[in-house]
Amino acid sequence: MGIFEPFRAIGYITTNVPFSVQRLGTETFVTVSVGKAFQVYNCAKLNLVLVGPQLPKKIRALASYREYTFAAYGSDIAVVKRAHQVATWSGHSAKVNQLLLFGEHVLSVDVEGNIFIWQFKGIDKNPAPIGHIKLDDKFSPSCIMHPDTYLNKVMVGSQEGALQLWNISTKKKIYEFKGWGSSITCCVSSPALDVIAVGCADGKIHVHNIRYDEEIATFSHSTRGAVNALSFSTDGQPLLASGGSSGVISIWNLEKRRLHSVIREAHDSSIVSLQFFANEPVLMSSSADNSMKMWIFDTSDGDPRLLRFRSGHSAPPLCIKFYANGRHILSAGQDRAFRLFSVVQDQQSRELSQRHVSKRAKKLKLKEEEIKLKPVVAFDVAEIRERDWCNVVTCHMDTPRAYVWRLQNFVLGEHILTPCPENPTPVKACAISACGNFAVLGTAGGWIERFNLQSGISRGNYIDLLEGKSAAHNGEVIGIACDATNTIVISAGYHGDVKVWDFKGRDLKYKWEVGCSLVKIVFHRSNGLLATVADDLVIRLFDVIAQRMVRKFEGHTDRITDMCFSEDGKWLLTSSMDGTLRIWDVILARQIDAVQVDLSITALSLSPNMDILATSHVDQNGVYLWVNQAMFSGTASFASYGSGQEIVNVKMPSVSSAKDGENNDNKTIVKQSESSDTSQFLYSGHQIPDLVTLSLLPKSQWQSLINLDIIKARNKPIEPPKKPERAPFFLPSIPSLSGEILFKPSKGANEENNTQNTELEKNSKKTDLPVSKFLQILQSCAEKENFATFTDYIKSLSPSTLDMELRMLQIIDDDDEQEPEKRQELQFIELLVDYFIHEVSYRNNFEYIQALVRLFLKIHGETIRRQSKLQDKARKLLEVQSAVWQKVDKLFQSARCMVTFLSNSQF
Repeated sequence: MGIFEPFRAIGYITTNVPFSVQRLGTETFVTVSVGKAFQVYNCAKLNLVLVGPQLPKKIRALASYREYTFAAYGSDIAVVKRAHQVATWSGHSAKVNQLLLFGEHVLSVDVEGNIFIWQFKGIDKNPAPIGHIKLDDKFSPSCIMHPDTYLNKVMVGSQEGALQLWNISTKKKIYEFKGWGSSITCCVSSPALDVIAVGCADGKIHVHNIRYDEEIATFSHSTRGAVNALSFSTDGQPLLASGGSSGVISIWNLEKRRLHSVIREAHDSSIVSLQFFANEPVLMSSSADNSMKMWIFDTSDGDPRLLRFRSGHSAPPLCIKFYANGRHILSAGQDRAFRLFSVVQDQQSRELSQRHVSKRAKKLKLKEEEIKLKPVVAFDVAEIRERDWCNVVTCHMDTPRAYVWRLQNFVLGEHILTPCPENPTPVKACAISACGNFAVLGTAGGWIERFNLQSGISRGNYIDLLEGKSAAHNGEVIGIACDATNTIVISAGYHGDVKVWDFKGRDLKYKWEVGCSLVKIVFHRSNGLLATVADDLVIRLFDVIAQRMVRKFEGHTDRITDMCFSEDGKWLLTSSMDGTLRIWDVILARQIDAVQVDLSITALSLSPNMDILATSHVDQNGVYLWVNQAMFSGTASFASYGSGQEIVNVKMPSVSSAKDGENNDNKTIVKQSESSDTSQFLYSGHQIPDLVTLSLLPKSQWQSLINLDIIKARNKPIEPPKKPERAPFFLPSIPSLSGEILFKPSKGANEENNTQNTELEKNSKKTDLPVSKFLQILQSCAEKENFATFTDYIKSLSPSTLDMELRMLQIIDDDDEQEPEKRQELQFIELLVDYFIHEVSYRNNFEYIQALVRLFLKIHGETIRRQSKLQDKARKLLEVQSAVWQKVDKLFQSARCMVTFLSNSQF
């Protein structure tokens, strides 16, 4: 098992598979494909409600019916009930491209022209198709739909341009439409009877009457490309929406037979699917640009406006970095977007605004993509000044300026930082000081300049005067870093020179040569170590203060793409185009883990808590999260989880965090062994040396065990009990000592009570003590020598219940002449002492066991004093308790000494 295991992928909204919309009650849900899994959104706020399981292959078609989702992958169809796969339909020999929900049946169409009919009402009973239709050899199906009111009939479109009407009940072709000389890409049914709309690859839309085989109207897209999606409005307006490969949505008026409105640049890529909601003026669209949008027709002129949307990167991210203590991830992609992803809640993910891009694009008659800033190549962020001014600086591709962002408002800042305006060259590196007041920029011309983030004013540049240069470096500045106290600035040049500057005085303090061209540097502010990556694929660590190389790591066989330190500075993580992720231990000076992934990592970032690693990969639009298993498995040494020099092949994280057993058989075995090791670690000798394990129970629960007498005295009633009211005259009652009203039982109840009393008398003769669940679990766990179940049980009990269970073992008749070995109370008391010895020796649930032992001795201390056998057990418990407490007290003593020293010191 590696240190980091796949967790899940974020930033995926939809792919190029058409979505499926259904209405349940008053709410509308949309099911979209995200590669090998699907997601279900509630359209009320477009919030994610469900993520489906991971399938073996990418989804090619979707259909949904209530809580069932049908997903076609390869030649198979998965039937998923909510998030659990309940069946797999395997009947096709070719890839399935279309699914159609048809009453109580599902129709599937493959690329070879086979149509299978599946019945999903009895999924478990009928895994085989109930019908099969074979289309003509020269008929390649491209779409399928059901005309309204046409019983048992479907319309199938082809790439050859023909349309066929089939009866799925008789499995016969009823009629064939000649077509329009172009490949049919989509077809939908209209609210009007016998009328359908057909979209073709030549960009034309044909509104056709299939009953009389007559064409009603023809529309043509002004932009080139095929018609990919169509949808009729059903709220009374005679509108038809069409989407093409250019990302434009056209709205057509069917009454006037002309163009109604155009949503230009609705999406950055081709439209995949369109759907008007039933009886609502709302249109939903999805695109291959990883976005899904809802448009509402509520303006005075009838034009649609954007209602809500969900989107992710439409091109792979270039730089990622954790923010807000690991809750968010900042990501900059090749799509010119700067995004904030939430690790906790998907709804909080958003794109940072670049200030009125749409308005400026309309005014200048340009595309939004041309108005946006160029892709980010480097950025830095500081959380300390988030509420005061801009706290993010970005460097953009081939841009001689750096831009600032205000994350509090998720918007582009008001200042533009332009270093060396006399000789502008692209900004290549940036860094924000630890105080959050300054930004230091490095350019391709070797210029380094410092700016104030609050005002955007330049505060001087760094020049190497010793060699008479007019800039800081001869070539490109590939990296800049600042220390934690604003004392020094570190810069690295492309030619291998690393220079350390005085932060305030801007003078060169010292420099050294690496010996080869540098690619990237990373500086850790706490330990003062600088990691450099050169063209020779060697990672070198330098002590900036000592000015010497302290570590050297080799192992990558291709270009190193990114690296980062852990928060404590003990680990260095590196990624390379050879597909490996390597973890180096800085202290031990060796590699402790290496994993191989299918797609090379282009950027990585480790959260401040070191619990989650985020990566971006080649040709992948999402951000992938890996969880640090070493933090939760309780392992104590690198050998127990690190793979060392061995490279382990690992599957990439999926959108669904649940892993399918088929692809992760080996991982399942590892997890089972890990869980068994964990149980042994908790309840056997595999304890972390010199540490104790706490119970994680609320403080009040174990403190109440000690103070039960005080609590009972405090809660004692002040007023005397009130006299009960008289019972109704028609209910016979009998007097009682407690003053409560007791009703006379019936004759049948008397007989039943007598029978139960007789059985209790027989049982009392057999056993001296009624065995409760508390004692049964204790006895069974003692026989197995594993007290895990008993510990979980007593932790679930309330303090008063636990006190009662212990007092039930209290010996009242001390003068009883019965032998101690035959007294059950003493046997169970002895088992409890054994349990305390076991838990204290292994330091499990430390604070809870201490409180429990105190309560136990308070109740049974006198009994233990009188019995010689229990005295020996008590002495052993005392020895174990003393030994364990000495170790714990030694840990506390170190902390006490340090606190006393610091509190008495005068600074």
